[in-house]
Amino acid sequence: MHISAKVDYAVRTLLEIARASRLNQTTVGLGVSIAEAAPVVKAEAIATAQRIPPKVLESVLGELRRADLVISRRGPEGGYWLARPASEISIADVIRAVEGPLASVRGERPEDVRYPGAADSLQRVWIALRVNLRAVLENVSIDDIARNQLPGFVESLTEDPGAWSRR
Repeated sequence: MHISAKVDYAVRTLLEIARASRLNQTTVGLGVSIAEAAPVVKAEAIATAQRIPPKVLESVLGELRRADLVISRRGPEGGYWLARPASEISIADVIRAVEGPLASVRGERPEDVRYPGAADSLQRVWIALRVNLRAVLENVSIDDIARNQLPGFVESLTEDPGAWSRR
């Protein structure tokens, strides 16, 4: 699977906003209301922290906004914040927001492709691939990554020495 720069930037953007949310949650416990603690993050701050070109970030934020993953406000007090808790935003949600379906074959969904003859069973391979992508990407949230507490199955997968081998 190819992870595009746009997907990488989108995930990192949401992680930066989630980090601000986590920092602001501590102030809520200190007597500040939830409304006052709403984390608004400026695009410039995200671009600087994650070294994302500002024009690219602007495009990514637009796609995240259209996918209802972030909310924005204009003006001097403006910025971006998560549209829902980071624990409810999966990596799959982010990929779908900026690139479309997790797996496609020549632009079609795997269940829609048909092959003749010897390639007949290839469709099931593509569907199995999509199932495995979903198994990871739909079960890892922005919050998991922001807290550096990945699900156990991800840790197990990455502990396999073969996971780190180039092929």
